[in-house]
Amino acid sequence: MVRTERFRRLAPPALTIVVLAAVYYGSAQIGLLEQVVIADTVVTPLWPPTGIALSGLLLLGLWTWPAIALGTLVVVWTLSPLDVTVLGVMAGNTLAPVCACLMLRRVGFRPALDRLRDGVALVLLGAFTGMLISATFGSGVQVLTGSLPPGDFWRTWAAWWVGDAMGILVVTPLVLAFRTIRRPRDIPLYRWAEVAALLACSVIVSVLAVRSPLSLLFLVFPLIVWAALRFQLVGAAPVVLLVSVVAITSATRRIGPFSGQSLLEAMVNLQALNASTALTALLLSAIITEQNGIRRKIELACSELAEVVDRLAPGERRRRWPPNGRTR
Repeated sequence: MVRTERFRRLAPPALTIVVLAAVYYGSAQIGLLEQVVIADTVVTPLWPPTGIALSGLLLLGLWTWPAIALGTLVVVWTLSPLDVTVLGVMAGNTLAPVCACLMLRRVGFRPALDRLRDGVALVLLGAFTGMLISATFGSGVQVLTGSLPPGDFWRTWAAWWVGDAMGILVVTPLVLAFRTIRRPRDIPLYRWAEVAALLACSVIVSVLAVRSPLSLLFLVFPLIVWAALRFQLVGAAPVVLLVSVVAITSATRRIGPFSGQSLLEAMVNLQALNASTALTALLLSAIITEQNGIRRKIELACSELAEVVDRLAPGERRRRWPPNGRTR
């Protein structure tokens, strides 16, 4: 009886860890579809598992950290024989999102991303600062074990850090945003039409921008602004993901605006584009969401004030707020 009760208590957390590890592994396989090799070390321009890991820690709690270690172990096992370097990679990949989560909690981060300060915190603490740990552990342990020449440390470190940071900037907002999406039946039909138009335009413009030999990558920014203004992060995050995937495919194949560039030049231009689109979507969406929240609070305060005035002067005709009984 005692064992049965203990099993019932431990089964849900264990299942959560296994499922999160499986999602981590699945996202890693997606990230490995587009990879580059620097000094015999496999790195990716966008590493989705870091975004999955941080999202899981923020939403489920720090107790899920074993899922990150387990997922990392399985990923490394599929790429190379297991040796002592695995411990360093596991430590770095686990500590980085854990430390990022702790730093975000320290500054009062809200997963709803409904304030500008939350977007800035996710960028500076979650992506840029937290992922220094994984890049340092991963590259450093390979140098210490002789798997990586010391002269290639900084190139590998930079590629590792950028890939992990982009995973946070692109994937984490996407996961957090879809927690707040409304039920499909509660969304008006005209909004679905606008979503379809936004998606179609995003696909067409993104493909044209990265396939053309001309430098037309800037054309994706009006789409991100459109998505952020109309749908906030729920709309902007998928557009950023789409742009990143299409751009990564072109950069690794050296086509379109990346044609004729070296690996280093292509990766620099690619990550400049990815970072710019992710930052634009994240910060603009946070600003719009924060402003909408302030507007709703003002409208609520005005409604409450109108009720107070109506009670104090019952003979007066009650004024409705907002005008005509609806908001824009």
